[in-house]
Amino acid sequence: MLKLYAYANCDSCRRAARWLREAGHAFTEVPIRETPPTPAELRTVLAALDGDLRRLCNTSGRDYRALGLSAQLPTLAVDEALALLSGNGNLIKRPVLLGPGVALAGFQPDAWRAALT
Repeated sequence: MLKLYAYANCDSCRRAARWLREAGHAFTEVPIRETPPTPAELRTVLAALDGDLRRLCNTSGRDYRALGLSAQLPTLAVDEALALLSGNGNLIKRPVLLGPGVALAGFQPDAWRAALT
């Protein structure tokens, strides 16, 4: 079954959930702020993003800017970065969709369609 990490007040997350329902995909929705993905789950998404940590981050988020992650990220070890992200769901690009053979961050309907067919 698919797992959708989402934030209730996020338009992209709501569009993603609606898209999944309309496409007939069963999924469990998990609140990303309260229950962020584990480091292992984030590692799976990171691999799907060709190891680009920046693409896994919510770079427009307040927490990202407040922590100065733009400057820190290039110097962090992958394990350190994943631990930081899994400890603060606000830092993660959302929504995140995980399932058998599926690992996506950010809602792009064409990419999601391709990954789920």
